[in-house]
Amino acid sequence: MSSPHLLGRLADGKCFQKPLFHSELDIETCRVPYGRIIPRTSSVLLQFSSSLSASSTVAAVAARRIRNILGPVAAKEGWKYSAREVKLLNTASGDTVKIGDVSYQLKAPRNPELVPVNHIPESMPQAVAQHLRWIMQKDLLGQDVFLIGPPGPLRRSIAMQYLELTKREVEYVALSRDTTETDLKQRREIRSGTAFYIDQCAVRAATEGRILVLEGLEKAERNVLPVLNNLLENREMQLEDGRFLMSAQRYDKLLQEHTKEELDLWKIIRVSEDFRVIALGLPVPRYKGNPLDPPLRSRFQARDVYYLPFKDQLDLLYNIGQNVPAERVSQLLSCATTLCSQESANLGLPDFPVDNLPPAVKVLDLFPMLSAQQLIQRLYPYEAMLGKEGRNAVEGVLSRFELLDGKKQSSPRAVVHVEPGHNTHTGQATVTLNIADKNITFQVPAGARPPRPPNSSPAFISTPSHARLLAEMMQSHLIKDMCLIGAKGCGKSVIAREFAEMLGYNTEQIMLYQDMTARDLLQQRYTLPNGDTAWRASPLVSAAQEGKMVFLDGIHRVNLGTLAVLSRLLHDRELALYDGTRLLRWDRYQSMKEELQLTDSELQDRCIFPIHPSFRVIALAEPPVVGSSSQQWLNPELLTMFFFHTVKPLTKSEEAAVIHGMTPNVPNEAVEQLLHLTHTLRRTNDPTAQSLASSLSTRQLLRICRHLSHYPEESIAHAVNKACLSRFLPSLARSSLQKNLADCSIVEHAGPAAEQKQYHTSVVRDGVLTIGKVSAPVYSPDEKMKVPDVLFYENAQHMMVMEDMLKDFLLGEHLLLVGNQGVGKNKIVDRFLHLMNRPREYLQLHRDTTVQTLTLQPSVRDGIIVYEDSPLVKAVKMGHILVIDEADKAPTNVTCILKTLVESGEMILADGRRIVSDPLEAVARPNVLAMHPDFRMIILANRPGFPFLGNDFFGALGDIFSCHAVDNPKPHAEFAMLKQYGPEVPDAVLHKLVAAFGELRAMADQGTITYPYSTREVVNIVKHLQKFPEEGLANVVRNVFDFDSYNKDAREVLIAVLHKHGIPIGAKPTSVHLAKELPLPDCKMTGYWSINQGGSARRKLLCPTESHRIDIKGPVFLRVQGYPLERHESRSMSFTEEHAHWQIPMNEVNIVCDVTTANDVIFVATCNPVTLYSMRERADTLHCIELYDVFPRTISGVWQPFITVAALGSPLQGQVVLHEEQNNTVLHVDLVTGAVRRLVLSPVKEEETVRKTSSWWNSKDSQAGYRMCREFAHKNWLLFYKADGNQLDVLDVLEGQVHTISLPINLKSVFLVAEDHWLLTESKTDRKFLLTKPMHMGAEESGVCQLHTISEEAVSTGFGNRTVMEPAAPQEVSSEQLSNENLSTALGQKIVSPNRLVCDTSTYASVVVGFPDLLSLNEVYSFKRTSPLTEGRGPDMFFGSSRSTGPAKRVNCVSLVGANQVVRALPATQVPLADIYPKDITPPMTAAYLEVTDLNSKKVKYVPVPRTTSMSPYTVWISKVSDTDVVMAPLGTGGVVTVDMGGYVRLWETGFDHLQRSLLEWRNMIGSEDGRPVQITIQRDSGQDVTSPKHGKIDPTNAPHVGGNQWAGGTGGRDTAGLGGKGGPYRLDAGHKVYQVSQAEKDAVPEEVKRAAREMAEKAFKERLKEIEMSEYDAATYERFSGAVRRQVQSLRIILDSLQAKGKERQWLKNQALGELDDAKIIDGLTGEKAIYKRRGELEPELGTPQQKPKRLRLLADVSGSMYRFNGVDGRLERSMEAVCMVMEALESYEHKFKYDIVGHSGDGFDIELVRCEKVPKNNKQRLKVLKTMLAHSQFCMSGDYTLEGTEHAVKELAREEADEHFVIVLSDANLERYGISPDRFARTLTSNPQVHAFAIFIGSLGDQADRLQRTLPAGRSFVAMDTKQIPQILQQIFTSTMLSSA
Repeated sequence: MSSPHLLGRLADGKCFQKPLFHSELDIETCRVPYGRIIPRTSSVLLQFSSSLSASSTVAAVAARRIRNILGPVAAKEGWKYSAREVKLLNTASGDTVKIGDVSYQLKAPRNPELVPVNHIPESMPQAVAQHLRWIMQKDLLGQDVFLIGPPGPLRRSIAMQYLELTKREVEYVALSRDTTETDLKQRREIRSGTAFYIDQCAVRAATEGRILVLEGLEKAERNVLPVLNNLLENREMQLEDGRFLMSAQRYDKLLQEHTKEELDLWKIIRVSEDFRVIALGLPVPRYKGNPLDPPLRSRFQARDVYYLPFKDQLDLLYNIGQNVPAERVSQLLSCATTLCSQESANLGLPDFPVDNLPPAVKVLDLFPMLSAQQLIQRLYPYEAMLGKEGRNAVEGVLSRFELLDGKKQSSPRAVVHVEPGHNTHTGQATVTLNIADKNITFQVPAGARPPRPPNSSPAFISTPSHARLLAEMMQSHLIKDMCLIGAKGCGKSVIAREFAEMLGYNTEQIMLYQDMTARDLLQQRYTLPNGDTAWRASPLVSAAQEGKMVFLDGIHRVNLGTLAVLSRLLHDRELALYDGTRLLRWDRYQSMKEELQLTDSELQDRCIFPIHPSFRVIALAEPPVVGSSSQQWLNPELLTMFFFHTVKPLTKSEEAAVIHGMTPNVPNEAVEQLLHLTHTLRRTNDPTAQSLASSLSTRQLLRICRHLSHYPEESIAHAVNKACLSRFLPSLARSSLQKNLADCSIVEHAGPAAEQKQYHTSVVRDGVLTIGKVSAPVYSPDEKMKVPDVLFYENAQHMMVMEDMLKDFLLGEHLLLVGNQGVGKNKIVDRFLHLMNRPREYLQLHRDTTVQTLTLQPSVRDGIIVYEDSPLVKAVKMGHILVIDEADKAPTNVTCILKTLVESGEMILADGRRIVSDPLEAVARPNVLAMHPDFRMIILANRPGFPFLGNDFFGALGDIFSCHAVDNPKPHAEFAMLKQYGPEVPDAVLHKLVAAFGELRAMADQGTITYPYSTREVVNIVKHLQKFPEEGLANVVRNVFDFDSYNKDAREVLIAVLHKHGIPIGAKPTSVHLAKELPLPDCKMTGYWSINQGGSARRKLLCPTESHRIDIKGPVFLRVQGYPLERHESRSMSFTEEHAHWQIPMNEVNIVCDVTTANDVIFVATCNPVTLYSMRERADTLHCIELYDVFPRTISGVWQPFITVAALGSPLQGQVVLHEEQNNTVLHVDLVTGAVRRLVLSPVKEEETVRKTSSWWNSKDSQAGYRMCREFAHKNWLLFYKADGNQLDVLDVLEGQVHTISLPINLKSVFLVAEDHWLLTESKTDRKFLLTKPMHMGAEESGVCQLHTISEEAVSTGFGNRTVMEPAAPQEVSSEQLSNENLSTALGQKIVSPNRLVCDTSTYASVVVGFPDLLSLNEVYSFKRTSPLTEGRGPDMFFGSSRSTGPAKRVNCVSLVGANQVVRALPATQVPLADIYPKDITPPMTAAYLEVTDLNSKKVKYVPVPRTTSMSPYTVWISKVSDTDVVMAPLGTGGVVTVDMGGYVRLWETGFDHLQRSLLEWRNMIGSEDGRPVQITIQRDSGQDVTSPKHGKIDPTNAPHVGGNQWAGGTGGRDTAGLGGKGGPYRLDAGHKVYQVSQAEKDAVPEEVKRAAREMAEKAFKERLKEIEMSEYDAATYERFSGAVRRQVQSLRIILDSLQAKGKERQWLKNQALGELDDAKIIDGLTGEKAIYKRRGELEPELGTPQQKPKRLRLLADVSGSMYRFNGVDGRLERSMEAVCMVMEALESYEHKFKYDIVGHSGDGFDIELVRCEKVPKNNKQRLKVLKTMLAHSQFCMSGDYTLEGTEHAVKELAREEADEHFVIVLSDANLERYGISPDRFARTLTSNPQVHAFAIFIGSLGDQADRLQRTLPAGRSFVAMDTKQIPQILQQIFTSTMLSSA
C-alpha cells in the first residue's frame, strides 16, 4: 500500500472500508462536530514516507500540511505535543519504525506467515503507544520483557501490535499447569520406527530469531520455567539431542577461529541476535497462581500494563456506541473503573472485566433501550457470584452512577423469528427480537443448517422466562461467547441446544472434568498404523474450524490453569497447537492470504488454518459457591472470557407448564403438590432446604412426573423420598424434608401389609416377566454367558425395590442404587438382570479410576498404540447393561463424564471415536459408534457421608439417574430370608439376631455407633450356625464384632445391645443362677367340704335375679400415645427365672395398682393420675391412655382411686373394662381408637357415691369398696359386688345387660370357680357358700340361682366323730382344674376327678378333689405351712415401725394350673432367708420374693425380685395396694408377670418344663465350649490294613504313644483305642496334653499381674491430677459430667478425625519421573520421554487461594435461675453442663478447625462469658471451673430470660467474623411464653442471617410448651429434649449433619 494513496484517503476524509466481520477490537469511525469524518486518531498520527528518496520532501510537506489541518481538531481532543508518533521511514538502508524518539530497523521476515496481522487498531490510544515505545527500547537493549497487569487481552494485544509493527515472527505459548519442559524445548516424535527430536517453541524462536511470547507465567507449575533461565540470561541452552545453543556473540567469536563445519560437528547452534522473550503474566499475590521464581524474575524487565486510561477508554467507547447517549457510556465506564479499584479488591470483589465494555456498548448501540443494569449483570454476574455484602456494595456503586435501571428499562421479550441471512454468505442469520413492543432485526452468525423458527421443537416447551433468556442470548451471541450459569438440572443444556437449533448450528458437547489437561482440550497424541506418532485435533479444535457451536459443560469443574489455554481462542479467535499448527481469525487469515498472495492449500502446508467466523462457545456452569475457597470458580480471568447469563429457576406456573407439556397425562394435583413443595424449599434461605431443593431440580421433577403419569397410583411422598434419597439424609435434613412434606399435605399412604405380600413375587411366564404388578418381556440376548446368575432368596422388600426398578427401567431411565454396605445391592441387580435375562458388563470403580480407564484402556502392540474397549464401550456397542459398582469411590470429576452419555447419549472417546445416540448419524461416518438402543446403566454407590467417606456421587450426578435407596430388609423380610439361609437354625435365635441388628442399624442412623451393620453380616452368622449348629450364637456373633473389640466405648454399646436382645455374649455355660429349691412338707388330707344340697334339713336358698340394660355414657375419645419400649432380655450374662424386663414410662408420683394379661398382651393400670398401659410381650412399642380427665386428681390426696382392669376376649380383643373400687365407676376403654365409655350399672345408686369426707390419717377405710371378679373376662362377662354388701351384679358386656342377684348373706369375697359355680364367703364368719346359676342368665324359665352352704369338716380323729374345721378365707381359687396327671402327681396317687386349687394363708397349696361339680363329700389335701402368712407389710423402710393399714387389696397369689404351681409374691419378712442363703452372704435388697410352690416336684423355691430403682413418695397408699412392692398376674401357662412400684415390668418363667426348654436353648446359644483341648488331626494312610480292633495294652507309666498298634490311649495309631487314628474300637483320651492353654487358664491372668496393672493406672492418674493441681474430689466431680458424655465425645472425635483424613487425601501429581505409568502419556513413553509417570502426593494449595478458615461455633448455654430450680425435676442444669463438657472435650486439639466459645444467658444478661475462643480450657481442671461457674451463676442470678437477645447478639457477632461456616447453638428451657417472647420472633432470629446456622435445643419444659414451640420453628433448626439425656445426642446430630456436609 503506497503512502500517497493513504494520504489521499486521509485528506479526502474517507475511512477504511469496514471489514465484513468485526473482531472485538474493530473500532468504527464516528462523526466529529465539524462535520468531517476522520478516524479518531486522537493523539497518534502514522506518518509514512514514500520509498522514493526523491519525493521524500514532497511527502514531508504533505505530512506537515495534514498536521496543520488536523492540529486544531486534535488539540481539542487533548493533543499534547509530547505525543508519541509511530513513523515508518523508508531509507536506503531499509525500512525503520520510529515511535516517538526511538527507532528500529526492520528486517524482512523469513516466514512472513508467522508475523501477526491486523492487530494494530485504526486509532492507537496514547497509552498503548507509550507501552510500545518502552518495548522497543528494551528490544534495542536486547532485554526480555514482562508485561504485568490485570487479566484481559490487552497485554497480549500490545505484544502482538509490537510484533506487527516490527515485522517479527512470533512463537506463542499459553502456559498452563500441564506445560512441561518438553513443550518448551524439544519433543520426541517417532518417524518410521525411529524417535526424532522436534524443536519446540523456545528452541525454534532462539534459532530462527523469532520472538517467544509466553502467556500465563503464573499458571505454570513451579520448576518448569527455570528451564529457560540460562536461555534468557546467556542465550545458552543444552538440548536433549546433544545440541548446544550458544549466544550469537560467542558463536561469532568461535567462527573466527573455527569453520562452520567444525562447529556443526560439535553440535553447536547459534542463537539469533533477534531472539527476544515477551512474557505476559498476572501479579500473583492479588490473583491466583504461582509466584515468579526469583532467579527467573530477575531476568525480565517489567512493565505494568494497566487498563487503558479513562480518557482513552471513553473515546474508544464513544467511537463504538454512537447511538448510545454519551452520559450512559461514561456512567458504565465509571462504574467499571470503580469496581476495579484497590478498595473494591479489599472488599473481596473480583475485578470488573473492563475489556468487555466495547462489545457491551456494541449491544447498547443496537438496542439503546436496553437496561444498563442487565448489561452489567452479563459482564459481571454479581448476583450469582457474590455474597450479600458484595451484592450490596455493587448495587451501591450502580446506584451511585444511576445504573440501577433494571426495573424501568424493558428487557427483550422473545425471539420473534429467525431467517437465513440476506447476503450471499451462508454463515449469517437474520434475527428479529421483540423488545419494548418494538421488533428489532439484526444479523448474527449462524450454523450450516437452515435456521429453525423459535417454538417449533416438540422437545422444548417454551416459557416466558426462557424466551426472554433466549432473546438476551441472541444479543450476546452477536458479539461474544456466552456462559450460562444455573443450578444443576435447571435446563441449561436444553436451552443451549434449543438456541443452537434456532440458528441452525451443529453442536459439539464437551464434558469438562477436573483433571482435564490442556491437551485433552486441544490436541491428543496417537499413533499412525505404521507406528509413527501424530496429533489428533480435539473436538473443540475441529469445531472451531467447521464453525460449530461448542458447549463446554461443567466449566466450574475444570482447573482454571487449564482453561487459560482457551483465553486466546475466546478473545482473539487465535490458537497455537502443540504440533505447530496455528489457527487464525477469519479476517486475519483473509488479509494474510491477500498480502502474501498464497492459496489456502499453500497456507495449510505451512500449518495455518482459519477459524470459521460462525464458531461460538457456550459454557455451562453451576453457580459459584459464595465464600467457598474451592468452588468460587468465577474469577477475574474467566469474567473477561464470556458474557454471562443466569438461568433462573422457573417460576411455579412456568414449571407446571413445562411438566404438563412434557408429560401430558400426569395427574394435576400431583404436579400441584410437587411444585408447592419444591418452591417452598427453594424459597427458604436455610442451607439444608436448599440442598434438598437441589435434588428436586426441574429435571428430577420431570422424571417423577413421567413416572407418575405411567403409574398414577404411586404416592408422591414415595417419589420425593426416592429423589432426595431421604433414607440416607442426615437426620436434620430428613426431619426438615418430612416437615415440609407434611406442610404441603403430602402423605405417605402405606398399603396394607397383606396386599404387599401377595404381589411381591417374580414370575416368568410365556416370555413375560412380572414383578409385583409390573410386567416386561424377557430379553433374548446374544451372549448368554454374560447374564448373571446368583443365589437369591426373595423377600418382600427387595422385590418392592425391584418392582420400582422395573418401572423406571421400562420408562428408559438409568438407575442409581444407593445403600449401606452389605444390604444386597449387587444381589438385587444381578437377580434383576437374571430375571430380565439381560447380559451385563461390570465395572468396579476405585480411587484411581481415571476418565481414560472408564472408556478405553490403551496398550502398545508392536510399537502401535491399541485401545481396548472398556466394559462401558462394550455395553454401549452391544446393548448390554452396564453395572458400575462402588461409583462413590471414584472421584466425582471422573464419574461426571457419564452425564453426557446419559443425557444426550453422546461421548467422545480418547481414541477419537465418538458415541452418538442417533443411529442415522453413525451411518456414513467412520469414527462414530451408534449407541445400542438396549444399552442401560445401573450404578451402585454407598450412601454419602460418614463412615463411607466416598465421594458424593449422588450429590454430583444424582439427578440424572432414577435413584433407589436400598435398605436392610424390614425385620419380617429379613427373618424370612435368614430362614432360607439357615433352615435348621432355631427361630428364636433368628429373631434375636434380627432384633439386635435392627437396633444396631438404628443406632448407626442416629450416629451413636459409626459402623452400619448390614444384612451381609447377619447372613454370614446364620450360615455359620447352619453348618456348625453346636457352636453357640454368642461365639459366632464375635465373627462380626471382634472388629470392635479394641474400641472400649463401641464394645460397651454393642454388648449392651446384644444383651438386651438376649444374645449371651460373654456368658459361660456354667453361669446358671436358678433359685435354690427347698422340699415341701408332705401332702396330707386335711378334711372334707360337704355341699348341703337339699333334703329337708336345710331348705334351698333361692336367690331372685332381675335384669336391665346398662346405661352407656360417651364415648369420649382420648389420645392413645405410643412409646418406644426398651425390652431387655434378662438372660444375657446368666440364666435365671427372669427372662425379660422393661420400664413403663411413668413419672414418680404414679402408683402401679393392677396388672392383668390376655394371651400375650399385658395391661398395667396406675392411679394418681389414672393411666392405662398396654403392651405385647414381644413388641417394641407400648400404648398408653391417660384417664385423668375422667378421674380428676384430688388436690388434698383424700380420695385415693384404686383401679382394677379386666381384659375382654374375642370379639372385643384389645378392649378393657376398668373398675374404680371406691365409687364403683366402670369404664369401657378401647385401646385402639381411644374411645372411653362409662357404663352405669345401677342408676339408682348413682347418687349414693357422693363421697363422705375422710382424712388421710384415718387409716381404716371409711367406706367399703366395690370389687370386680374378672376370671371370665375373656368370655366378656364380669361380676361386681360390694364388700359387706348383699347383691351381685353380673355385667354382660356384649349384650349390654346387667343381671342383679340378691343374696341372703353379706359378702366378704367371691371366687368364680366355674362359669356356673361361684364360691362365696360370708363376711365376719368366713363361711363358704356355693352359688349355682343357669349358664345363660337370659333364659327366662330358669332365672333362679340356688345357694348351697358348704360345711367344712376335719379328718376324723379315729373315733368316728368329726370336728368342724375353722373356716379360713381362701386367697385364690383356680377357675380351672388340674389335669389328671398333674393331679395324680400332686397327690401321689392315680386319680381322675374334678378339682380346684385353693390357696390360703396357712397352706402352701390345697387341692379340693371333686369340687365344684360333684356334690358329694369333697376331700381337701393340703401342704401345710409351719406358720401361717401374716397380712400387711413388714417394718416400713422409712419409719421403722410396722404400721397397720388394714389388709392390702391385691393378694398377689396366682395358680398356674398347667404347670401345677402356685406362685405368691411375699415380702422378705415372710421368707426363710436362712435356708436360702448361706450364713456369710447377706441377702440382696428386693422388692419381693416370688414363692413358687411346685406340686410336681414337691419343691418350693423363692425367686428374688430386684428392688425398684425409683420409689414413690406415697408409701401409705402403696401399702394399701399390695403387701410387697409388686403386683402380679399369670402370663401364659408357665409363667407370671410382675410390675413393681417403679414401673418395671418383669417376665418370669416358673414352669419346670418351660425352664428346662429355655435352659437348653440358652446353652445352645452359648455353645458347648467344653474345657477339652482342641486336637489337630492329620489323617495319614499308613498303608497297613486294619486288623481287628482291640483295647490295646495299658502302659503302666502312661507315656504318650504316637502311631503303631500296640498301646491303648495313644494318638494317631491303628486298631487300639485312642484319638485320631483309624480302626480303633472307641476314642480313649489318656489325658495327654495336645499343647494348648485351656480357655479357663487363659482367662485366669494371675492376680498379682492384675494388681500391678491397677496400681500403675492409679499412680498415673494421681500424678496427672498433681500436675494440673486438681484434688481427687474435683476429679470425681468432673468425671460425673465427663463420664456421662464419654460415648458421644468419642464418636464425634472419630468423625472429626476421619474428616481430617479425608481432607488430607493425596492427589495425583502428574509429569513425574517415577511412579505409575500415566495412561495419558503412553505415547510420550513410546517416544522415550522421562516424565510420563504419576504418583500420589500432597497437593500444595494454589497460591492466592484463600486460606481454609476454621469453622466458628458459639454455644449459648442457659444459666438462668429456672435451670437451677427445675434441676431437681429433670436434671436440666446437669445436662446442660454435660453438653458444655462434651463440646469442650470433643473439640480439644481441633482448635485449628473449630474456633468455639461458650456464652451463658440468664436474667443477669445475655453475654456471660464462660469460655473465650482464644483461651479455651486445656485440661480437666479448667473445664471443671467452667462447669462450676455455670452452676454458681444459675444459683445466684436474677430471674428473667434473655434467650432471644442472646441469640440475636450471637448471630450478629458471629456473622462479622471471618470463618468457613458459622454455628450458633442455643440451649434453653422453653420458658419463652412466660416472658412474652413469641415463637415466630424467635424463629426469625434463628434464621436472620443465612450465613449463620443457628439451632435451638429446648430442654423439656412444663407441659407441651417445647413441642408447641418446635412446631412453629423452622424444621431441622429446633430440637426438644424431653429427656435431658438426649441433649448430648442432639448436639452430636447437629455437628455431624452440618459440619460433615461441608467439611
